[in-house]
Amino acid sequence: MSLFKKEKNEKIESVEKVFLRISGMRITQEFEIIFAQDRAEISEYRMYCAEGGGWERRLEKSAVCPAEEFLNLMNECEILFWDGFYGKHPRGVHDGEMFLFQATVNGGREIRAEGSQNFPKHYREFRNAVYDRLYERN
Repeated sequence: MSLFKKEKNEKIESVEKVFLRISGMRITQEFEIIFAQDRAEISEYRMYCAEGGGWERRLEKSAVCPAEEFLNLMNECEILFWDGFYGKHPRGVHDGEMFLFQATVNGGREIRAEGSQNFPKHYREFRNAVYDRLYERN
């Protein structure tokens, strides 16, 4: 659980990095968003079975968007409220999507959330917006 309590008017002012892992029955994707100057560099990686065993992480797609646009998205999705979220897998659900979210914001503040077919408010909007920016779906 977070040591920080989010105040109602508190906003993310700066972002250093964002990591989102999404896993399902047949695919694991990892998204890294690195902020550099006025840009947010988004990279999508997929995990593949490697020859000889283990996993290989491969870059699938990357894109750049204005840092301010991505910062606004994070505030609209209330990412600060996600910190400490643990979404336990719902009883009776036999499949689904698992996620792990980590971010470093506001000069070193860490945000972490995870769950299995149980997500924080605005998770789907955030995930879909990341896809939209990568694949230019608007």
